[in-house]
Amino acid sequence: MEVSSRMPEFKALPTHVLIHIALQLGVSLKSLVSTIELFDEGGTVPFIARYRKEVTGNLDEVAVRSIEEKLEYFRELEDRRETVLRSIGEQAKLTPELKARIEAVLEKNELEDLYLPYKPKRRTKAGIAREKGFEPLARFLWEQQPGEAPLTGEEALEGARHIVAEWISETAEFRKAIRQMMMQDGIVASRAIEGVEDPDGKYKMYADFREPASKIPSHRMLAIRRGAKEGHLVFEIELDAAKPLAYLKSKVLRAPGEWTPHLERAIEDSYARLMNPSIQTEVRLELKDRSDEEAIKVFRENLENLLLAPPAGMLPVLAIDPGIRTGCKLAVVDDTGKFLEHAVMYPLEPRNDLAGAVRTLASLIARHNVRAIAIGNGTGSRETSGFVRDFLRQAKLGNVFPVVVSESGASVYSASDIARQEFPDLDLTVRGAISIGRRLQDPLAELVKIDPKSIGVGQYQHDVDQKRLKQSLEATVESSVNRVGVDLNTASWALLRYVAGINERTAQKIVEYRNEKGRFRSRVQLMAVPGFGPKTFEQAAGFLRIRGGENPLDMTAVHPESYAVVEKIAASLGAGIAELISRPDLVEKVKLEEFQTETVGVYTLSDIREELRKPGRDPRDTFVAPEFREDVREIEDLRPGMTLEGAITNVTRFGAFVDIGVHHDGLVHVSEISHRFIKEPAEAVKAGQIVKVQVLSADPKAKRIALSMKALEPAPERQKPKRPPLEDQLSRLNDRFRAR
Repeated sequence: MEVSSRMPEFKALPTHVLIHIALQLGVSLKSLVSTIELFDEGGTVPFIARYRKEVTGNLDEVAVRSIEEKLEYFRELEDRRETVLRSIGEQAKLTPELKARIEAVLEKNELEDLYLPYKPKRRTKAGIAREKGFEPLARFLWEQQPGEAPLTGEEALEGARHIVAEWISETAEFRKAIRQMMMQDGIVASRAIEGVEDPDGKYKMYADFREPASKIPSHRMLAIRRGAKEGHLVFEIELDAAKPLAYLKSKVLRAPGEWTPHLERAIEDSYARLMNPSIQTEVRLELKDRSDEEAIKVFRENLENLLLAPPAGMLPVLAIDPGIRTGCKLAVVDDTGKFLEHAVMYPLEPRNDLAGAVRTLASLIARHNVRAIAIGNGTGSRETSGFVRDFLRQAKLGNVFPVVVSESGASVYSASDIARQEFPDLDLTVRGAISIGRRLQDPLAELVKIDPKSIGVGQYQHDVDQKRLKQSLEATVESSVNRVGVDLNTASWALLRYVAGINERTAQKIVEYRNEKGRFRSRVQLMAVPGFGPKTFEQAAGFLRIRGGENPLDMTAVHPESYAVVEKIAASLGAGIAELISRPDLVEKVKLEEFQTETVGVYTLSDIREELRKPGRDPRDTFVAPEFREDVREIEDLRPGMTLEGAITNVTRFGAFVDIGVHHDGLVHVSEISHRFIKEPAEAVKAGQIVKVQVLSADPKAKRIALSMKALEPAPERQKPKRPPLEDQLSRLNDRFRAR
């Protein structure tokens, strides 16, 4: 995000809009207005949520980001509102009543409904009828007042009906009501296009499919849309015409008379020719928006869990990108992630050079004091993993542990500009191996270099709104990076660019400065970096860590603006900053309320205490690797009833995909996750989680594996219905006899 020293002027939102947003989000009006002011001053979501709690009323990051999204929506609405008012005003048709209605609108589609009658349009049947002078007759029919019709004749009546039909279709109240009917009562109906082949059966389920629009889940709606886009399916939103026609007649027909049959025909024409097609388009778009939002939410949750996966830590790693014909590419990175050496070995068919592979492994491990071996999970990974485990066992290298690592996106990274900048002289496969090794050390630091869409945790990511997807995923990366914090002296510019307030150019300048001047010794030193001004420092400093620097607080999440408060706390205890950090028990003796100032309140002081209790602590979980069964390497090895361990790679609305070490992920359907009812899998599992599963079925031909988690859990005891006491039973029997 670009942070300018000169902040642009932002238009204030009307009071009724602010009240609406506050009610929608469940926040106080004061907190909302204060947060918007912080955004307008150049504040970022992570900074506002972490370091401005007194101003926002302790809003968390989710609430702050929701305000940012609403702010964007309603500022776009305000811009459009101004355009609409100006356009209608230029036509000299802006009445006080219409202006008030337009100014009160809180939805974009309702604004467009109000604008529709005044919107410049192509030549229509109603327009032609007006040119012929049939509008007075249309007005006579519409008003339904006894009197003499201004014109007669079939052409005039037909023209008048066209005008009335257009009036009906452009009435905002009617459009809103029918749009709601279609969303509530409409049916999404898809069918296969005759004569179009579907050899893989991807759309077999949707060849003759119907589901209520109000209930259709995101993944099915997106699948239907993809099928339509690829030319396999057609779909529409079906709605029984009786209900909307009855509604329109109840609104339009006010008094019986000679005009009634003409108005009825106009209503039927308006709905069939004008309203149904246009509103159906709107509802299809609304369903797409809803589906996009759901799909993006799932993608975002999976990405966050993957980015925040436990790191193995900064230790020397030998990474292996398995290959059969071309050999296994090896790369060693040291405990800072620096690339040291690469090699190739051929332990698999067709060469089967086991002796050469053993020599290569032994040499690299010994020379670089390797502590872990990261094996990419692509083709040949299980065979390579088996070879490595045998080697470590025979060589008695119990202090070195092997881990199979997801290589999703590694090939994308290896061909990227970032990889070329890092390793201009290395082959793509070696770059990929380096990435595999580094993502074992620190998944977050390495995965930020890859386009989130290429990491493999989404569903239908190419079908959703790409702008919304990009914004959402970047926000997720930004949130994850700032939650963990970034080591200023080891981070790549690709990681630094996601720190609050820092853009790509500033991140590169930081790395250039570090390369020229050496390690940063303090956060304040950042001010010497070209382009790093006071506003950027304010936003970024708290998220950047310096280990072994001049000020011990620089390794913590305490913001430099609060250092003076921490110094006062230390002084009150008769201790220095270093002692305060090394002895968290000292903090417990402090009465925080005594250190409140105008800018440092109870929320900030509470955060400072939490940070001093565990200074610089990584919030991610402890690293644990799944243990794959050695006798299960291919789908053909699977048998129903087998118990396996694996890692969840992707969570969707209908289930969770689990890597069990056979190159193809198995699916735990939502109904097989738990004995208790769960609406969606994310309630119980997350991407990256290690789980135990039981094989239900495996189809090698279709490459489909069905798994169960609940099969390994004890089934809940069935509650026996409680029998009423004996006295109650006898009393009921007596009542029955008396009734006879």
